[in-house]
Amino acid sequence: MASVTSLALCLAFVASTAVWQGTKETDRLANSGAVLEEVLGIPENVPEDILNKAQCVIVIPSMTKVALGIGGSYGRGAMVCRSGAAYNGPWGAPAMYAIEGASVGFQLGAEATDLVLMVMNSRGVTALLSSKVKLGAQASVAAGPKGRHVEAATDATMRAELLSYSRSRGLFAGVSIEGTSLRPDDDANEQIYGRRLSAKDIINGTGITVPPSGRRLVDVLQKYSPKAIGTLTPSERTR
Repeated sequence: MASVTSLALCLAFVASTAVWQGTKETDRLANSGAVLEEVLGIPENVPEDILNKAQCVIVIPSMTKVALGIGGSYGRGAMVCRSGAAYNGPWGAPAMYAIEGASVGFQLGAEATDLVLMVMNSRGVTALLSSKVKLGAQASVAAGPKGRHVEAATDATMRAELLSYSRSRGLFAGVSIEGTSLRPDDDANEQIYGRRLSAKDIINGTGITVPPSGRRLVDVLQKYSPKAIGTLTPSERTR
């Protein structure tokens, strides 16, 4: 009888853990949509041209950076890409991602930073869908230009695979993500979609339905950038 009771308790624990994990991931995905809506709603923040050129957008809500002399960064969020072979169609379903790594510098305290990354070309997309990518080494990253226009952006910035935007609170004035790694979070994808799917399956697959918790994230992108810059009409480009 004792063994039966122990087995039942173990099964109940496993089931409750799975439910908690699923709730945690759906909350994180829903929060990604809320964060992106707030970031894109800030005047003079992400230029419209940058968003229209982006093939994918990654949102990491509340990336944690803890440091005392030598620090580290960790966070989880979601990536949404435009559909189509050239990543220039409507926004597709989100894939879950994790960022992690070390940073070096004179830093004190802990801070949560909302991070938004614009993936600007197919090289960046291919790298991110393939495996873990070290930013600054396997994929170039630069701080994104701000404001309505991007004329002040340097050539190096505009050649980067990823452009970063952060909304920081706490002790740090900004955030550097060079040296950190981005990787697909397959366990989180399984919790969101109810089956084992890779980031490549979600981004490049067909018939993948946007989950309810990811609807806000996709809708925000569709609202602010319904068309890729290559598909805009001349009158739309000059607005």
